[in-house]
Amino acid sequence: MLAQQRRALILEQVRRDGAVRVTELVELFGVSDMTIRRDLDSLARGGGVEKVHGGAVAVGVATADEPGFEAKSTRESAAKAAVADAAAALVEPGSVVAVSAGTTAFAVASRLLTVPQLTVVTNSLPVAELLRAAGRELGETAPTLLLTGGSPTRSAALVGPLADQAIRTLHVDLLILGAHGVSEQAGLTTPNLGEAETNRALVAGARRVVVVADHTKWGVVALSSFARLTDVDVLVTDDGLPAQARTVLAEAVGELVVATRPGG
Repeated sequence: MLAQQRRALILEQVRRDGAVRVTELVELFGVSDMTIRRDLDSLARGGGVEKVHGGAVAVGVATADEPGFEAKSTRESAAKAAVADAAAALVEPGSVVAVSAGTTAFAVASRLLTVPQLTVVTNSLPVAELLRAAGRELGETAPTLLLTGGSPTRSAALVGPLADQAIRTLHVDLLILGAHGVSEQAGLTTPNLGEAETNRALVAGARRVVVVADHTKWGVVALSSFARLTDVDVLVTDDGLPAQARTVLAEAVGELVVATRPGG
């Protein structure tokens, strides 16, 4: 099947169903994941669809869908593990680290439990619970936890005025920041307006911003932007990221780190 024929069928399905998933299209057409992503990129450039995490939606369909933490935690596990390992290596003992909400940021936090004299500020309920459990097991050697407070979102992020006010009083050495989408034009985006505002406060209070985003986040634009690519000191991704995207990011962010997935 020619690419144009396949894209026409994809567009027809999006218009009929309102959305498509990459995994379903790979199975339907018997082509690779990257082929389908290129098809969706082409359709998005033509205005036929809007890319979202894991697929695409019809133009005009809000990209404010926010899967829960558990649903997101099973996606791209190998890529997230590689990204988390590389990002955790940037954390120095004795520093104050902020960890945002999100499953990749959580994976980084899980690798920081034995870093000496670490203080972790977070607005993530799963990260907070992880650190509380570590405190019970490791005692005084576990990282010190500072929880921001606020109202929880579907993705278990604490957001809102209470969270923002607490964060604005703090200054951290390093921020581990997740994102729903990363794009050249929109920068870092999230489906949740409250989370976007809280993420802006986290960025403003950090001496160094480290964004953790696996390759599937590239080209995804969610409802609200909270940072530009030029605000990012280090972006850690995995080797599934296409060469063109690597070129764009390397020119925009302070440093691009590409982690190798197992078997990659």
